Amino acid sequence: MSSAPQLDQADLPRLLKRFYDRVRCDAELGPLFNDAIHDWAEHLDRLEDFWSSVMLASGRYKGNPVVIHLIHAHRITPGMFSRWLELWEQTTGESLPDEVATTAQAKARRIAKSLQVAIRLRTPGENLLTNSTTKGD
Repeated sequence: MSSAPQLDQADLPRLLKRFYDRVRCDAELGPLFNDAIHDWAEHLDRLEDFWSSVMLASGRYKGNPVVIHLIHAHRITPGMFSRWLELWEQTTGESLPDEVATTAQAKARRIAKSLQVAIRLRTPGENLLTNSTTKGD
């Protein structure tokens, strides 16, 4: 049995509310999120399912985050991912035990990276294959 602290499912609603309250008020992220999300209660429920699946392998989330983010790809910049991660790291660092926060932060970095790649691959004019061929490997 592992004695390492784990995320408690009951902590997710409080963590996500705190985090997305910050996102909604953020000068860079707020305008996009507030335009895109029309029902915050429903969105937070979906995010709870997502993070439950990511952190606890609950299998609760059944959506496709790539498709959702592609809808807004024309407004999403790499800097927004950095800012989102900065707020996530701040919130998880304040709200969770250190080991759990570190795990949540690492998972968020991987998720952000995969979303960025998906957006670049599927957005006209932005193709990783084209961009990478100009670099000497």
